[in-house]
Amino acid sequence: MLPAVVFSTENMHMTLTNHTFSCIILLRKNLMRRTGSPDFRHCSGKCAMKPKIAAVVGPTASGKTALSIALAKQFDGEIISCDSMQIYRGMDIGTAKPTPDEMCGIPHHMIDILEPSESFSAAEYAPRAKSAVADILSRGKLPIFCGGTGLYLDAVLTDNDYADVETDPELRAALLADADRDGPHALWERLRAVDPHAAAATHENNVKRVARALEIYLASGITKTEWDAKSRLREPPYDAVILALDWEREELYRRIDLRVDGMMEAGLPDEVRTLLESGRLTRNSSAAQAIGYKEFIDYFDGHITLAEAADQIKLASRRYAKRQLTWFRRNPAVNWIKPDGNFEVIVNIASKLLT
Repeated sequence: MLPAVVFSTENMHMTLTNHTFSCIILLRKNLMRRTGSPDFRHCSGKCAMKPKIAAVVGPTASGKTALSIALAKQFDGEIISCDSMQIYRGMDIGTAKPTPDEMCGIPHHMIDILEPSESFSAAEYAPRAKSAVADILSRGKLPIFCGGTGLYLDAVLTDNDYADVETDPELRAALLADADRDGPHALWERLRAVDPHAAAATHENNVKRVARALEIYLASGITKTEWDAKSRLREPPYDAVILALDWEREELYRRIDLRVDGMMEAGLPDEVRTLLESGRLTRNSSAAQAIGYKEFIDYFDGHITLAEAADQIKLASRRYAKRQLTWFRRNPAVNWIKPDGNFEVIVNIASKLLT
């Protein structure tokens, strides 16, 4: 009889019972039956089987990290972060970056690859993530994406054509200047007028992403949403199993509040202060717009109190979670799992996809 094991991280508290372990073992057997071995490398010759990958996605504080690590342990996998802010070195607490203890020895990719002063986009993320996938597959392991930045995952899975739309520095500068002069909301309204779906999926304060979506339309005459639809008509490069944990809204909000409280206790204010004082994080950088950092910049600038900063982080996190849910729910490939204490539903989903 296998003993019960408790996985406990700031991201998720999950008890793996005897039944849970049986479910995971069955999932592993299903995968081996499909591939003939636990080797996830792309087959050669005339074999048409696509390389298999997994992804654990969903809203902030839903438990993606704990689930992805549990699966990586069982399937000899490695994790590729799909979080637009965990790429930055030194931004650890506020991005809920997994600690070495939480990683449990599982290799993680696409974490700590840039300084917070540097910018990064989905078009830059995709080739580097695909390189990590190829590396992991070449060693017979399972690539597991983990994160809530849906745009990044889409860039990997759909080969978005708009990544090839040439950047126009003058047009981009003009759009950003408009945002500086008229405010972010005015620029976002311009995007909403031509591409309401892209606007709905993009926060108005994410000026660079709003400007990029407008730039795509102005440079090509085709909206980003239309580019996305065109890309999805192509054969995807991977056989991807996408999972997400589906918490009740109030429970998700409770988890968000607990996470923010934990971040405060872990030293988030000091982390932001250190990054600002060292010059690694600048007020006009993309990273400065990250939830948990933007609010503390306002705090250190004397605009809000410490308690107000914490409350604003909780509110911003809830709003972000709603946008993430909207993004992932529009993707029919996502398998939503009710976190009821065991992995039985994961086994059922995997059986349909892998047999």
